[in-house]
Amino acid sequence: MKTIHISPSFFARNRQRLILSLKSNSLVIVHSNDEMNRSADQYFPFRQHADLFYLTGINQEKTTLLLSPGNEDESLREILVIRRPNAKLETWEGHKLTREEAGLISGIKNIKFDDEIDSLLAPVMMQAEFVYLNLPEHLKFIPELPGRDIRKAEELMKKFPAHHYERLAPIMRDLRVSKSEEEITLIRQACEITRKAFMNTLQTLKPGMMEYEVEALITHDFIREGARGHAYQPIIASGANACILHYIDNNETCSNGDLLLMDFGAEYGNYAADCTRTIPVNGKFTARQRDLYNSVLEVFKFARSLMIPGSSINKVHHEVCRRFEKEHVRLGLYTAQALETQDKENPLYQQYYMHGTSHFLGLDVHDVGSKDQEFRPGMVLTCEPGIYLPGEQTGIRLENNILITRDGNIDLMKDIPIEPDEIEELMKRRKE
Repeated sequence: MKTIHISPSFFARNRQRLILSLKSNSLVIVHSNDEMNRSADQYFPFRQHADLFYLTGINQEKTTLLLSPGNEDESLREILVIRRPNAKLETWEGHKLTREEAGLISGIKNIKFDDEIDSLLAPVMMQAEFVYLNLPEHLKFIPELPGRDIRKAEELMKKFPAHHYERLAPIMRDLRVSKSEEEITLIRQACEITRKAFMNTLQTLKPGMMEYEVEALITHDFIREGARGHAYQPIIASGANACILHYIDNNETCSNGDLLLMDFGAEYGNYAADCTRTIPVNGKFTARQRDLYNSVLEVFKFARSLMIPGSSINKVHHEVCRRFEKEHVRLGLYTAQALETQDKENPLYQQYYMHGTSHFLGLDVHDVGSKDQEFRPGMVLTCEPGIYLPGEQTGIRLENNILITRDGNIDLMKDIPIEPDEIEELMKRRKE
């Protein structure tokens, strides 16, 4: 994990904002993510729970945050529980945070070790009436296995059944959905690293390369520039593979005459970039490819213009779908007459554009926030229209990251080439 310095005042401010949203006599408990077993004695690379990182800056496993702001004992109002380091553990796994180091990162004074947590629960629980538990609440995902938050919640409710248990997730969603200046700076850097990787890809891609070679080039650039790596599993999809929305095999040949759809983004300081570009493998769009590309680009610019305070993801998507209907008719995908008689429950545009136009971006690639939530300054979202034609072995998607401001929006990826003429011109300079 690359170490990116973030001021402890950022995490302290986040905790204070959370405290202001709580009921009186409350306790908040937030756990780290689990280490996920890969095989034998190995784990998958650890990634911290976004909420715990947002409140503490700690990237280490077996970490717990306890907030008891009304506690009579001032030392118990903020407690960070970390894994107890020891020489044997460090021999096998490397350095673990000391109390002093955890305090400097988080700004929390009272640091305890994980084998002390049971003795801490009684004094904070006895003074709390409401206990906020950070259970997973995802619109599109329900984990099959109970994570650390769920397991610990079940243990707590069994041991202390008379307390009133509350949902923390709605509060955290509201806190995290608008980004601070520190967060925007980190996202900008993730976007810049993503830009550099794309520029190098334009200089390197040629017919006959494998999709995984392109992925490797991007990975190399991300790591070299100080990113943790990919913010999500990258999609490197040539030809018809681009019509598979979550294609991640990345194991086929980039053939002469095909388009290559690349959906990729760096993770920097735990914050994500999310970019998609579609480029000609041989450096030159055919007439049909350019027509399709310009159609998506026109809709992209239209969608971006709609992303202003007071709008919402669902409002933007509705307008984008209407605009795509006109484009689809122009492209000959269906007729205006067919559009008038279409089944409203199964609109024609969904044959060629079946995903959403936008999602929130931040500590998670699909970050917290509602599709009906009004845009307000500080929100960062993607803008990603596309068109998918399996019969023509072509999929095109264009995606930038958009910061909502009081005056409209700022395209955080405006420096990543997107115009077809510019892409062709840059690809003329490819390395031999």
